[in-house]
Amino acid sequence: MDKQTYIRDVAEHVGEEVVIKGWLYNRTDKGRLQFLQVRDGSGVIQAVVFKKNVSPEAFDAAAALTQESSLMVRGQVRQDDRAPGGFELDVADLQVAQQALEYPIQPKEHGVDFLMEWRHLWVRTPTQAAILRVRAHIIRAIREYFDTHGFINADTPVITPSACEGTTTLFGLEYFETAAYLTQSGQLYNEANAMALGKVYAFGPTFRAEKSKTRRHLTEFWMVEPEMAWVDLAGNMDVMEEFVTAVVQSTLKHCAAELKELGRDTSALERIEPPFPRLQYDEAVRLLKEWGVPIEWGDDFGAPHETAIGEHYDKPVMVHRYPAAFKAFYMQPDPERPELSLSVDMIAAEGYGEIIGGGQRIHDLALLEKRLAEHKLPREAYEWYLDLRRYGSVPHSGFGLGVERTVAWLTGVHHIRETIPFPRTMGRVWP
Repeated sequence: MDKQTYIRDVAEHVGEEVVIKGWLYNRTDKGRLQFLQVRDGSGVIQAVVFKKNVSPEAFDAAAALTQESSLMVRGQVRQDDRAPGGFELDVADLQVAQQALEYPIQPKEHGVDFLMEWRHLWVRTPTQAAILRVRAHIIRAIREYFDTHGFINADTPVITPSACEGTTTLFGLEYFETAAYLTQSGQLYNEANAMALGKVYAFGPTFRAEKSKTRRHLTEFWMVEPEMAWVDLAGNMDVMEEFVTAVVQSTLKHCAAELKELGRDTSALERIEPPFPRLQYDEAVRLLKEWGVPIEWGDDFGAPHETAIGEHYDKPVMVHRYPAAFKAFYMQPDPERPELSLSVDMIAAEGYGEIIGGGQRIHDLALLEKRLAEHKLPREAYEWYLDLRRYGSVPHSGFGLGVERTVAWLTGVHHIRETIPFPRTMGRVWP
């Protein structure tokens, strides 16, 4: 057959003959008519096989097709508002590349456990494919923002000798004769990159051995982590706000079809533009108490607190100046209230929880040495990090955005396991 046309492009070929190469998603048998739902990764189109318009061999092949059989169809594109996607293909010829065996995932409701066992096939369904296309665009929009705002992509190691976010959530491994860990964050290394390049970002997988089974947690997830020299907490929050707005608006512009496929109400996303609400931790605690959410000053936020805050605002909320006691060792203390840290979390609207964590980093050598001792961290593993405070230290800030939580929020997906092709959780490392 001739050169392939992708389903996403058929609007440009109305009245023309094209070749679609893909897989059968579903088939409806109407005797002399076979209605084939064909997908090719870019979309789904209805291919109509009329017995009088094709060879007997082609019609018999169409009538015998099983779900997920791979095929090539040639036909004329016709606009039809009643058809899925608004277009149909009047088939003139059909070839079967491979007749699939009986497919385990039928076009009906299945339990989540069953679908996760068949995740390698579940990703083929239109809903899951739409989520992954949105994910791909979000990643592209993230890179586009940083690449066009003076940031240099400087990726950081996946294998590290030390902890970034605390030793209790490390995945250890044997690195020849040395103990090493899968990275929790590229931040510490990115601080070194920022002192060389000014504004940088790292983008890659991170790992947390958190014994959590909530809908917001994975043990392996992707983060983008910008780090900026000569930027304080206020400047950091300005960048967070502008960055998230750019990603949301780009996704709305370029993923309208996917968001419609997912049934996402985009009106809430359309309102997202600066400024975002900014709450100090003190004020957030007061509001939570008013709303009847149990919390005391000094408590860290959990899912109920983040959900309540997100549901009370129609934009992401930036909560800043958390107590230093439960923040990472490298957080700069508030000079006016040293019991607070110059930290910030961005909590997504609509109850999707924290999507960004960040803050201003300690730039004073003596204070960082003190914090390492207080957190009982092995100094020798951080000597290189201390060097950044010995040789030209400056105030600097950064943050990390979790890709999967962002995808869940923008697509409206309830559980984070559907936002990455092959999720890793406490109970799942297969397929």
